[in-house]
Amino acid sequence: MLFNRYHVVVFKDNQGHCNKISLRGWFFASVLILILALSAGNIYLWKYYHQSQTLAQDLADSEKTIFEQNSQILSMVDKLRIVQKDLQRVQQFDTKLRIMINLDKDQGDTASAVGGAKAKDFADNYLPIHRQELLARKIHSFLKDLNTDVQLEEMNQQELIQTFRKNQRLLAATPSIWPTEGWVASPFGPRRSPFTGRKDFHKGIDIANRIGTPIYSTANGRVSFTGTSGGYGINLMVNHGSGVVTRYAHMNRYVVKKGQKVKRGELLGYMGNTGRSTGPHLHYEVKLNGVALNPKKFILN
Repeated sequence: MLFNRYHVVVFKDNQGHCNKISLRGWFFASVLILILALSAGNIYLWKYYHQSQTLAQDLADSEKTIFEQNSQILSMVDKLRIVQKDLQRVQQFDTKLRIMINLDKDQGDTASAVGGAKAKDFADNYLPIHRQELLARKIHSFLKDLNTDVQLEEMNQQELIQTFRKNQRLLAATPSIWPTEGWVASPFGPRRSPFTGRKDFHKGIDIANRIGTPIYSTANGRVSFTGTSGGYGINLMVNHGSGVVTRYAHMNRYVVKKGQKVKRGELLGYMGNTGRSTGPHLHYEVKLNGVALNPKKFILN
């Protein structure tokens, strides 16, 4: 049957003109097989296209989910950084208080520094890696360390509160506020003298502002000196007891007398430009047993 010859007659018009085509049977079989093959191929390609579309949609959904998870994790990391900075600020405040009341810092406080180092390692080494499991583990580890630091800090604060209750009079006589308003024109420590150009040691801090700016006592005490002395110009000193003395120099005038008791925040006088001065400012010193200390270590506000 496949090798039989078949004749196909095509009539051109009504007058009987025609064309005759002779074809073998295998030609029709080949055409049929080709049609079936094309149909099967189309069905296969359609199924493949449908699967690829489904996989593409699943991939897009997965990428969207991963992106959202990464965003949430990075947002959480930012919040953890803020919490860690807040904890560091509390620890710095704790250090200031301990300096004021001469309370030794416990060795357990070093754990906070370790926690801070772990936080830095976490932020620097693991944030760029978008691996969910690794990030989650590091976050849980960091939260655990942070929780430990918070518990230690709570214990420290309780210790400070108990010390405060026992030493209320001492705390009231400890310098702890800014003596005036303005900006620090010259900090405590080594510097180059504005008069000689040589290196010297600045025993206090210079707070600059306009002449007449009020100056206040930084703690309870008794005025031990008022007058003019050397390069300090018009100045006064307040003895707070326990070897702590504060000096307020380059004043325009003072409104207290020698021997007068003063309280923290009480008006002492007004800023000026007297003595060896390059402009209106207050030279403020804190001394403990005659040794000059950095006044900023005592300032809490």
